[in-house]
Amino acid sequence: MLMGSLVFSGTAQSKAGQNDPKAKTVLDNMSKKFQSLKSAMASFVLKVQGGNNSVNDSKKGTVYLKGNKYKVTMDGQEIISDNKTSWTYSKDVNEVTINNVDPNATAITPAKLFTNFYDKDFLYRLNPETTEKGKVLQNIEMTPTDKSKTVFKVLLSVDKKNQNIARMKIFEKNGNQYTYEITNFTPNANVTDATFTFDPKKYPGVEVVDLR
Repeated sequence: MLMGSLVFSGTAQSKAGQNDPKAKTVLDNMSKKFQSLKSAMASFVLKVQGGNNSVNDSKKGTVYLKGNKYKVTMDGQEIISDNKTSWTYSKDVNEVTINNVDPNATAITPAKLFTNFYDKDFLYRLNPETTEKGKVLQNIEMTPTDKSKTVFKVLLSVDKKNQNIARMKIFEKNGNQYTYEITNFTPNANVTDATFTFDPKKYPGVEVVDLR
């Protein structure tokens, strides 16, 4: 359940119905900086809070990025994509599910987070800056344009100094909230292409569910 929340689809609406040019400047600068990198690796903490405090959980993870390719590892779970095929591995049942990547899908993948995905699927505005742990954060409230999805709001916080994502908080209609806190970001990390494919030889006895 937790891994699936990282790849979410848009929803909701903006109060004004128009995008804030100041917010767009922050998002564009973040996107341009990331696209100038050959690769990146980020450590994060995912905090999950259910509606009426029904769930309260915290997990650590790592995301590897190279162009449109990505790999997310988190407590016995992995999501891998080479931008053509995606693999979702669950350690507890030793099972991997394989799917084709839909190039027209509106879901926000880890790779899309650092591109200009926001121009097409979201309305956004710049909220007041905050200072946390010595960092000045530029806070952007994003309301996806499709109201039929489960997510109705995303709060994105960008480190003003280095223009990296510091935190992303996702709000669902059922009351669930998912907060991704970036604890470490390594630009141009040593990430090979082999990182973005699933090698069943490394997972003895793995059950393969091929949905392609």
